[in-house]
Amino acid sequence: MNDEVKHYTGGCLCGALRYEAVGEPLGSGHCYCGDCRKASGSGFVAFMGFKAAAVRFSGEARQFRSKAANGGDAVRNRCSICMSLVFGGEIGKTDWHTIYAGSLDDPSAFHPTIAIFAEGRPPWALIPPSFKIFDRMPP
Repeated sequence: MNDEVKHYTGGCLCGALRYEAVGEPLGSGHCYCGDCRKASGSGFVAFMGFKAAAVRFSGEARQFRSKAANGGDAVRNRCSICMSLVFGGEIGKTDWHTIYAGSLDDPSAFHPTIAIFAEGRPPWALIPPSFKIFDRMPP
């Protein structure tokens, strides 16, 4: 039996904004919503969700807010120096954070299983066949 607690580390391109997440993610997958596509400049954002208490951040983040699908604010955080997109959520104010998997130090630690907001994805943004697909945000 493996009782080792998982640790995920990562950060921005220049190394000024870093994080460490401990434990299993609440979920991991690809988000195909229009906001994530525009924020990333890609067909989707690869994400891992963690309870806020499981993640520590160091360095200065620059926040950008947009309207979320639930009517609240979506908060994305970039490095204030190199502007790399690193995580979602507001430190000290949200219950959970989204870590953008492209910022992981070890990309092999990412094991996506779901596709969210799949209904609006462009046809060239392919969904892996093993994913559970949600047209919107899952319950």
